[in-house]
Amino acid sequence: MTALISNPPAAPVQGCSERTVLRERGQREVFCGLTGIIWLHRKIQDAFFLIVGSRTCAHLMQSAAGVMIFAEPRFGTAIIEERDLAGLADANEELDRVVERLLERRPDIKLLFLVGSCPSEVIKLDLSRAAERLAQAHAPDVRVLNYSGSGIETTFTEGEDACLAALVPDLPQAEADATPSLLVVGALADVVEDQFARLFAQLGIDDVAFLPARKADAMPAVGPDTRFLLAQPFLTQTAQALARRGATHIPAPFPLGAEGTTAWLKAAADLFGIDAQRFETATAAPAARARKALARYREELAGKRVFFFPDSQLEVPLARFLNGELDMAPIEVGTPYLNKKIVGDDLAALPEDALVSEGQDVDRQLDRCHAARPDITVCGLGLANPLEVEGLTTKWSIELVFTPIQGYEQAGDLAELFARPLVRRTRLEV
Repeated sequence: MTALISNPPAAPVQGCSERTVLRERGQREVFCGLTGIIWLHRKIQDAFFLIVGSRTCAHLMQSAAGVMIFAEPRFGTAIIEERDLAGLADANEELDRVVERLLERRPDIKLLFLVGSCPSEVIKLDLSRAAERLAQAHAPDVRVLNYSGSGIETTFTEGEDACLAALVPDLPQAEADATPSLLVVGALADVVEDQFARLFAQLGIDDVAFLPARKADAMPAVGPDTRFLLAQPFLTQTAQALARRGATHIPAPFPLGAEGTTAWLKAAADLFGIDAQRFETATAAPAARARKALARYREELAGKRVFFFPDSQLEVPLARFLNGELDMAPIEVGTPYLNKKIVGDDLAALPEDALVSEGQDVDRQLDRCHAARPDITVCGLGLANPLEVEGLTTKWSIELVFTPIQGYEQAGDLAELFARPLVRRTRLEV
């Protein structure tokens, strides 16, 4: 979806970490926030995501998720028909009937999300009231929450942010305790979550929970003694919601690569008073494995120039990883939003000559990309094919969200994701 906004060129302004940030407000090229459901429905195993939208929404999810016709995914679409749009039917009554049929067919559902879309927002369908009504009707067996996955104003990773932010007010209240607990926030692949849980246990941090949990009835309690680490950089709303519950954010670089993962773990270890020797003992072996895995790709990637179009909000941590651990040179690091409280540590580690841009004016960014002729361009699906035709090597930013990339054991996989397009280009040129 492209939003057309005619604004004059934005002048560079001073951003976070005393860095000049180019803020752009123009034509945007974004992917729909509904796509967050693709990884969230696999994470929360007894939840269901009911999109209230059009047939286009249904086709998008079907094609993006690659769901076979005989599969039983944990998402679906309540399609807004012409009768609803014309006001000939009561959309709330229709929605109630759809939910009733869904829960009769799928008694395993314990948490139901009503997910707003562009069409539901255009017709002003109040899904928050619908969620309250349906929660009362189906309590205590099913909890019903709502959030917006509309692509009108958001980038695609904000779907997860909106989902987790909707969960936070409904989380149990933690009992007052002098001992702080640790909450890791952001949907991680189960294998990555298990790796982090083992590392925290080896560090001696025993009271650790993850949001979202794998089961609806296992969602973590939150209170003033909760300290939370973000595992994803696009969780601004969720962090704010946790702060309103009294939880405290632990600022840290994001756990990408050997250095990023070590710094992320160290931020928690320092807060919880873990001594340096124990930290070294717990992290030395996996960090060494990560460095060894990265060394395989450093010679291939060192000196290569990379250009980031704004898409996922992963851009700043990824640029820090590519520059600091693989010796790549970021030319421009574009990101939809720049939250210095969340990505400040990664931002400060970027080289001074890297242009950081916030927001988008896609035509001007394309001009800068064409002029720079980078070795690899990280962008959304809508730009990738045209740039490939023009001879530029691209990396789909959405693949970096779908793939497990956090932690020591995934460091080599993350580097390979950037090496693979360059290898493909070399083979095609032979």
